[in-house]
Amino acid sequence: MKNICILGGGSWGTALAVVLAKKGYSIDLWIRDKKQCDEINNARENLKYLQGILLPNNINVTDDIINAVSNKKIIVSAVPSHAVRKTMKAIKEHLCEEPIIVNVAKGIEIDTLLRISEIVAEEIPHAEYAILSGPSHAEEVARDIPTTVVAAATKKSVAELIQDVFMTPKFRVYTNPDVVGVELGGALKNVIALGAGISDGLGYGDNTKAALMNRGFVEIARIGEAMGANKMTFAGLSGIGDLIVTCTSMHSRNRRAGILIGQGNSLQEATESIGMVVEGVKTTKAAYQLSKKYGVIMPITEEIYKVLYEGADVKNAVVKLMLRDKTHEIEDIVNEDEFLW
Repeated sequence: MKNICILGGGSWGTALAVVLAKKGYSIDLWIRDKKQCDEINNARENLKYLQGILLPNNINVTDDIINAVSNKKIIVSAVPSHAVRKTMKAIKEHLCEEPIIVNVAKGIEIDTLLRISEIVAEEIPHAEYAILSGPSHAEEVARDIPTTVVAAATKKSVAELIQDVFMTPKFRVYTNPDVVGVELGGALKNVIALGAGISDGLGYGDNTKAALMNRGFVEIARIGEAMGANKMTFAGLSGIGDLIVTCTSMHSRNRRAGILIGQGNSLQEATESIGMVVEGVKTTKAAYQLSKKYGVIMPITEEIYKVLYEGADVKNAVVKLMLRDKTHEIEDIVNEDEFLW
């Protein structure tokens, strides 16, 4: 248990490596790119993704994925969601008998519309699974700024184990049995954050962003419930908590990409400018497809999809949202035959 592997040397994987190393764990941090791996080992700092944070000596940075995962009970998967399946295929023959895969990425597989827990179950059926999610920018976590997250697993013992492993005086971990809700909240808030960024890029104000966040939250809860999640989960850290931080912070790649799009940049120009994976771009496509699959009304998601993938004008998208048919604020629970003023 004192030896943990983290797959993925982006900002979040690196930040979590620092958190665990400070607790005394020996960390093997796997990075796919050998050049970047050598640079980090030489500088003891991830200059590309997390500048200013020195890596403790008990973090071993390696490009050898087999050695990284061998004899490790806990494997933290910090690769982008689109790379999870490929990564699981690469390691599944080299794991111990009962590994725990802790996913910290937030996304949905485009081709299959599967959540990450479902991908792991397909590729490594003998593994236990947990997800760590919540309002947690790597730049702040690595600098010991107080942060709270949630660990979700279908087994209470697994969630509590991950809680114990990650918990520190500056990194508080709650538990939740609703894996579906925690995964969807973490993934879908990135779509709304793109919309919040577009609003900022257009020069709209706090009123507009508050409306987008609130009605976006309704959409997330709506599709989440249709997919088997508990609605109350979306009122927690992985739902409204993560939505707030991602829609309002300049640490958020999704918000920053949205700002650039709102200012008139193309999707390609925006993502290239960010220089890191913008999970919300692919998740928007998946969310739109899920809304059609489950017959769930998600107007904000639909308009963002049209802006990203169909070249729709961003200002017209806002007008269309404002001029939708009149309805109740709580239309999901109001029945006109029973609800009378």
